[in-house]
Amino acid sequence: MTTWTRALNRKPRVLYISSPIGLGHAQRDVGIAAELRKLRPDVQIDWLAQHPVTAVLEAHGERIHPLSFDLASESAHITSESSGHDLNAFQAIRRMDEILVANFMVFHDAVTDGDYDLVIGDEAWDVDHFLHENPELKRTAFAWMTDFVGWLPMADGGEREAYLAADNNAEMIAHVERFPRLRDRAIFVGNPDDIVPDDFGPGLPSIRAWTERHFSFSGYVTGFDPASLVAGRQELRRELGFRDDERVVIVAVGGSGVGASLLRGVIASYPEAARLVNGLRMVVVAGPRIDPTSLSAAAGVEVRAFVPDLYRHLVACDLAVVQGGLTTTMELVAAGRPFLYFPLANHFEQRRHVRHRLDRYRAGRFMEFAEASPELIGAAIAEEIDRPVASLPVERDGAAKAAAMIAELL
Repeated sequence: MTTWTRALNRKPRVLYISSPIGLGHAQRDVGIAAELRKLRPDVQIDWLAQHPVTAVLEAHGERIHPLSFDLASESAHITSESSGHDLNAFQAIRRMDEILVANFMVFHDAVTDGDYDLVIGDEAWDVDHFLHENPELKRTAFAWMTDFVGWLPMADGGEREAYLAADNNAEMIAHVERFPRLRDRAIFVGNPDDIVPDDFGPGLPSIRAWTERHFSFSGYVTGFDPASLVAGRQELRRELGFRDDERVVIVAVGGSGVGASLLRGVIASYPEAARLVNGLRMVVVAGPRIDPTSLSAAAGVEVRAFVPDLYRHLVACDLAVVQGGLTTTMELVAAGRPFLYFPLANHFEQRRHVRHRLDRYRAGRFMEFAEASPELIGAAIAEEIDRPVASLPVERDGAAKAAAMIAELL
């Protein structure tokens, strides 16, 4: 009998860790937790989480572990590594070692004292890495989730970044293949065709082939039912205060502090866009880490702070202008909305993994922020707002599939 087998007649306890780098993980994880409760109504879920994830969890009435307040801010670190619309995500994470070590120790305290039956880690890089480095510290079943596999170098990083990315990949492969049961379940949030066609590096295996051997696939997890919202879209627009004669553009950059430059650039495009689109209404969502007053919005542009259920606004809008994060863009794909997306410069996930997936879905219009004047953005808004959307459908049962895989561990 394993050390994490729960006692009879006791409610199963789960510690859920949702990556704080952006808000996308929080939305899908709340959806998975809801599906898990349908399968196991007696489960108790505690969340080891930090801002901005806690903002979403609190809005949904979730239970936050008190040790969450001891976590060092990963989101603040990522923001500090950015400059304008540029973030080398791979290098930023490599320089986050002290934060990851500190947060792993908080996690270790939580599982040591918490008598948990299962840990769910949605891109909880610290937990996964240090448990593989110290497998004797594993005290519970462990479910690992991610929506991308493989660190990919950017061209600006040259030969050194290519070497380091391959080295990190080789270390991860060695971890997983040396301790195959440390991840009791590894779930890829998506489908095999969503995986980039690259290799992990020189002499290393194909990312897709390796991932198919080591992961189960849930399909994409939206965290909401897009079909029902789309069916009631007109009512939703009225509920959100959008008039029938308005053309609503939602501008959003997610939950990190990276993106203020894009927001300012799109705000500056409003006069040109309004000249080209009758009845244009632009709503800018600053998110929890950008001060709305710092954006100096032009007349006719509304700026809002954190919006807990942003996906409802995305379903209701006529067009969105966003960064290149997977969750926001895939919510737009699921909602059948046209959108412009501006991936951060040197952000390997947004530029390689996310773009590959969006190309597969035939969704969105990729744009380079460094080449986009306000006039160009305004013209693109006018060109795309009425363009018919012909993207592939997004599955509705991803959260239920993920929850069913996880429930097998309880």
